[in-house]
Amino acid sequence: MKKILSCISLSFSIITCCLGQEKEEKLVRESFNSYKTSILNDKGEKAVDFVDSKTISYYNEILETTKKADSLTVNSLGILDKLMVISIRYRTSKRDILSFNGKELLIYAIKEGMVGKNSVMNTEIGDVEIDGNFAKGQLISKGQKTPFYFHFYKESNIWKIDLTSIFPEGAMAFKKMIEDNGEEENQYLIQLLEMITGKKPVNEIWKPIL
Repeated sequence: MKKILSCISLSFSIITCCLGQEKEEKLVRESFNSYKTSILNDKGEKAVDFVDSKTISYYNEILETTKKADSLTVNSLGILDKLMVISIRYRTSKRDILSFNGKELLIYAIKEGMVGKNSVMNTEIGDVEIDGNFAKGQLISKGQKTPFYFHFYKESNIWKIDLTSIFPEGAMAFKKMIEDNGEEENQYLIQLLEMITGKKPVNEIWKPIL
């Protein structure tokens, strides 16, 4: 009888664990979908509710770099960081830059299209793996599985996306695109800004705000 009860108890524990896991996986996907919907509808204030503290810290760092970095420092940045800094300097007023914190900068970047809709359009989260308060979800693009994963962290009992987790893959793809075009990196970024804004960027984008 004890063995039977033990088996029943073990089975119940396994079922409970599996149900709990499935619930958390669903919550991870719901978090991504909420972020995605907010981005596609230009709702920056809502989108930031679904990004984690690591992402906000990244934008705090970008903001400080935007304010203080000289041309040598900016030129030494990774390609995505460099593009973000010169985009902010070119497309944002000095007054706004000096008044923003990291969260406000991210909201502004979403509304101004610096965090593009293309980053989430036609995407979803597939398989999800959970380890405590950390999860990673496989990125599905246009219905096809990719080798890339978004990371999520559970903060204040809510799963939030770490946007920086996909940056390395994005940077590699961006650099390859530039190499395939046979252009110098900075020249390509300047042309990209000109295409987006319709105006040729000035040299001030390489200079610190402060």
